[in-house]
Amino acid sequence: MSQFAAVLSTVFSGEVMLAIAIGTLAGMVIGAMPGLSATMGVALLTPLTYTLSPSAAISMLAAVYTSAIYGGSITACLLHTPGTPASAATAADGYALTKQGQGMKAIGISTVCSMIGGTISAIALLLISEPLSRISLMFTPAEYMLLGLFGLTIIGSLSGDNLLKGLIAGAVGLVIACIGLDGMSGVPRYVFGITRLESGISMVPAMIGMFSISQAMIITEDLFKGKSLIVDDPSSTLKGRVLPTAKEMKRITPTVIKSTIIGIFVGILPAAGGDIGSWVGYNNAKKSSKHPEEFGHGSIEGIAASETANNAVTGGALIPLLTLGIPGSGTAAIMLGSLMIHGMQPGPELFTKQAVQTYTIIVAFMLANILMGILGLLISKYVARVALVPMSILCPVIVALSTIGSYAINNSIFDVYVMAFFGLLGYLFRKANIGSAPVILGVILSSMVEKNYRRMLILSRGAVLPYIFSHPIAIVLIVMILLGVFSPFLVKKINSKIVIKEPAGDAPEIDIDVGED
Repeated sequence: MSQFAAVLSTVFSGEVMLAIAIGTLAGMVIGAMPGLSATMGVALLTPLTYTLSPSAAISMLAAVYTSAIYGGSITACLLHTPGTPASAATAADGYALTKQGQGMKAIGISTVCSMIGGTISAIALLLISEPLSRISLMFTPAEYMLLGLFGLTIIGSLSGDNLLKGLIAGAVGLVIACIGLDGMSGVPRYVFGITRLESGISMVPAMIGMFSISQAMIITEDLFKGKSLIVDDPSSTLKGRVLPTAKEMKRITPTVIKSTIIGIFVGILPAAGGDIGSWVGYNNAKKSSKHPEEFGHGSIEGIAASETANNAVTGGALIPLLTLGIPGSGTAAIMLGSLMIHGMQPGPELFTKQAVQTYTIIVAFMLANILMGILGLLISKYVARVALVPMSILCPVIVALSTIGSYAINNSIFDVYVMAFFGLLGYLFRKANIGSAPVILGVILSSMVEKNYRRMLILSRGAVLPYIFSHPIAIVLIVMILLGVFSPFLVKKINSKIVIKEPAGDAPEIDIDVGED
């Protein structure tokens, strides 16, 4: 507090404020382009920060980080094309609203919730960095494995009315994640003699194919059927409020609060990230919602949960980065290198000898989230015009951006082939009414489960159950997994046993909505 004036003076200096503005705008553009993830955005802009002061340099990268996560929701809502993996959960409900002529509402809710999640995570970074960072040190391979298994229970809620199809899709994702060199032994698996497969399937091209290219195929098919517009009522897409109404805010507030907490916690955990945080937040919102049937069909709670959680992850990921030097995500790992390049070694000295610089970065990160929300609301009306572009023009643009994004990741044409393969797979899945989301979720979580399971086997020396039950956090995660697996069946069974009796005599009749209440 004694250095508070110095921090404010540094934050509101011309250099730092310009760095925040540039980082925020650049992050939004990078996030909205398929294939250009937040990690890539931070990596691309890091060389540009060498001539800046440490405070301005890291502030710019932090602004790119949070705004790129939000930027992915723009194309996710309007084009069913997640700009980043963290926005994949937003695509279903956001695009469904756009098809209903409510693209403005989808963008507005996404913007407000992203701003809230990111800002609160910045406050958590400011106030509770040290206590929360200690939790991550308590996680062993057993906890990480169980956390991955808990994530896989989300597949059931993503499967809609057909659990079997969802499980099939999830299993496909788990198998795909096994392609490449074995992480422990180095033995090639499922490569079929193709050397390029030894490094595994790149996540971003696979995701672009499953969501973007499959959508382009669906659009092309619709063109042959005589459909020329992407939305049911194109003229209504630019109408209505951008800001959510008071009634809508009241409805999504519990979801926003829970998803913020989930996002911060997931961000603190090393190897997790915005993609896992968004799915966990989305699943939790669906299970606790009074209207779970709306999810996947334009639920504002679904958009709020995903976008709040994935931006809350950004602040959570910076907590162990600054206090312990442990990056909570791939993007945070790049920022760790940037900190060291600018002479800032993570640890206690950041909060003592370099306190002014550190707290300048934290406050700048908070301002970046607020600026991101303001800019998002100001330009949303113009961004939403993308939904009015005819399919005949939009389809080639989606394919072109997807191809460029897939190639740019590793400058490899092989990644373009991967994108095309997964695009065809996604198209076939959609025609068979099988969701793409469980496949991506399986790919994301498979490595976490497998690697930590094998590490746990080594540490436990064969005594797996005693090892697991000797860790209290692992027991809590087991209970959460069991609840996640069996709760849908229990709720269905309880509802089926509720009997509404006919009123006796002149007693007034009472209507009871069993499905919702």
